[in-house]
Amino acid sequence: MEIAEKDFVVCRKAVGLDSEHELPRLLREKLGGEIYPVHRLDLNVGGLMVYARSKRAAAELSRLIQEGQLQKEYVALVHGTPAPEGYLTDYLYKDSRKNKVFVVKKPRNGVKEAALSYRCLCPGEESLVQVLLHTGRSHQIRVQFASRGFPLVGDHKYGSRSPLEAPRLYSCRLTFPWEGKMLTFTDLPHWAEGAQLQDLRNMKKI
Repeated sequence: MEIAEKDFVVCRKAVGLDSEHELPRLLREKLGGEIYPVHRLDLNVGGLMVYARSKRAAAELSRLIQEGQLQKEYVALVHGTPAPEGYLTDYLYKDSRKNKVFVVKKPRNGVKEAALSYRCLCPGEESLVQVLLHTGRSHQIRVQFASRGFPLVGDHKYGSRSPLEAPRLYSCRLTFPWEGKMLTFTDLPHWAEGAQLQDLRNMKKI
C-alpha cells in the first residue's frame, strides 16, 4: 500500500523494515525528492506510516502529532480476554540498555505518563483488540497490556510464549486534518482481516 500526495506519502511498513532510515531510502528511490520521517514504528511492528515530502510538511505533521491531532490506531492480538473496553494510564520507564520498558508507580526522572483507549473486537483465548494512542511512548501498547496479564501474542520481550517471532501488533489507521479536510487511511494485517474497526475517539472520557 502506498498513497503519494504532493506533501506526504502514506505507506505500509513491513515487519523487519527500519522505519527511520531504510524505508525512507526506499521511498526516495521510488518517488524521488526528499522524504522526512515524522514518527516511527518498532522494527518488529508493521503497518501504516506517514512521511513528509518537504520541510514545510514535516513541520506541519510534527505539529499535528504534538497537538494530538494526528491519531494513530492499532490492532493487536493479546493472550487472554481483557475487559470489553477500557482507558489505560500508566507511568512508564525505559531501560535503554535493555531496550525494555517497565510500569512504575510514581513519576520520577526518565518516567513518562502513557495513556491509551481500547476496545476488544474478538474476545477469546487470544483476543483481537483495537487501540487508540493518546500518547506515543516506546513499547507503550506492548507493556501496558502485558502489565495487566495480557501480553501480545508473539511478544517474547513482554511475556508471550507463542512460537511467533514478532508481536501481533499493526498500525491500522491514521487520521489527521490536511488543507481543511479530515483524512483517514486504513489497512489491516492478514491476521485481522474482516475485523470491524470501531470509533474510539471519545473513549478517553470513560
